[in-house]
Amino acid sequence: MTTTVRINALRKRYGSREVLTGLDLALGTGVTGLLGPNGAGKTTLIRCLATTLAPDEGSIEALGLDPAVPTERTELRRKLGYLPQTPGFYPHFTVFDLVDYVAVLKDLTDRRERHREVRRVLAEVDLTDRSRTRVRKLSGGMKQRLALAQALLGAPELLILDEPTVGLDPEQRMRFRSLISGLGERLTVVLSTHQTEDVAALCERVIVLAAGRVVFTGTPARLAASAADRVWLTPERPSGGRYWRTADGRYRVLGERPPGGVPSEPSVEDGYLLHLDEADVAAAR
Repeated sequence: MTTTVRINALRKRYGSREVLTGLDLALGTGVTGLLGPNGAGKTTLIRCLATTLAPDEGSIEALGLDPAVPTERTELRRKLGYLPQTPGFYPHFTVFDLVDYVAVLKDLTDRRERHREVRRVLAEVDLTDRSRTRVRKLSGGMKQRLALAQALLGAPELLILDEPTVGLDPEQRMRFRSLISGLGERLTVVLSTHQTEDVAALCERVIVLAAGRVVFTGTPARLAASAADRVWLTPERPSGGRYWRTADGRYRVLGERPPGGVPSEPSVEDGYLLHLDEADVAAAR
């Protein structure tokens, strides 16, 4: 992996609450997934990477540039695409005009070339037939695809996506996976999500955050394997712990073997949940 982003001793506080607690990470070409519960620090880390939020301590180097230096921050912004968790829209703009407006903000000044780029990204997210539709008339899934389109403007080298599959139906999610996996072959993609199935399908690497700390980093296969011999199926409802009832009427149990439990193949979600449980136990000590 060619390292394109280095994060060293990164800390961020909101008042007295420390949200990121000295993160050290190296990211490279390909798709990296960020998993973590609400409040784990995913969006704060994403915003620091996207240069919309400055850390309190530590440093970031992205694409050879230091966002703490104003001139380098401006240059980095030209090279990255960012889809925030709650993208804002001008509801009276048409789809084409909105993306064209963002393209102007990204310094795409030649009108002919800019319009060619706008049409390209709208085609990438399957919104060509909606180019003259006003934003207020789009469905939630279409708005999410529109937000992704503006992030793809200018062929970014670093693509930062915060909860990008929210509101997408299964067919749209499949198209999204195809698009992002292709982009990951040549650029750095950071994908923050709650969807473990997206991580399993898309990501070469996954980072699990809990309470502002990294509790796992590795491949999705390694994350799933970390739950080996700790996932069980049993016909009887367990007396406690983390479990749920499956479609066939049995109970899937994470952790210690329950009475009558038989081993089950672990998944990325199983490994993720067990790492969160271990982080909770460690924090309580």
